[in-house]
Amino acid sequence: MIVALEVEVPIACFRQSQAREYFETYPVPPPSTVYGMLLSLVGEMDRYKHCGVRLAIALLSEPKKSTIVRTFHRYKKRDIHDPTNIRPDYQELLTDVQFIVWVKAETETARPSLAKRLQQAFANPASVRRFGGLSLGESRDLINAVSLFRGFRRETVRWLVQDENGLLTLPYWVDHIGSKGTCWLRYELQQYDLQEPPDRAWTEIQAV
Repeated sequence: MIVALEVEVPIACFRQSQAREYFETYPVPPPSTVYGMLLSLVGEMDRYKHCGVRLAIALLSEPKKSTIVRTFHRYKKRDIHDPTNIRPDYQELLTDVQFIVWVKAETETARPSLAKRLQQAFANPASVRRFGGLSLGESRDLINAVSLFRGFRRETVRWLVQDENGLLTLPYWVDHIGSKGTCWLRYELQQYDLQEPPDRAWTEIQAV
């Protein structure tokens, strides 16, 4: 079973894992971030639940990058109100992020599959029990629209495809306790005049 969704996010930051003082963003939403958004959409809090699902991503826009100054909290002092815990830092943002994500169920064991749950969520929204706003990445980066994909309105699309020589190194699974369990793959954005994901566009979401 395969389900495809069209997603639109006005502003987002996909923080690079190695970013420290200057918060750089990946130019595309990493598979791990998209997977987390899909779990939130169906109200699933166990991120291991749908391991084995496969995702494919195609960009519909060319997001513009800008830099802002934000106030960040770093709790280096035990007193959380200590002013030295607060400092300004630069952060990159992307505007006008639009993409399609395909969700394939054939390699996951959960029943119902994530693709099936997504299909049911659109067929019967009242059946979904979830909380909070739907975001992509940071909770601030709320999604403007998500809908079932009805077909391309253009001839060529930029696909995120796996490439061992690619310039984009993106996480497909993130270890939120440390970095040891984070899993990466190398990608490139390539244009194809295809209506369905090419083989190299599929990423299996799996923990180590």
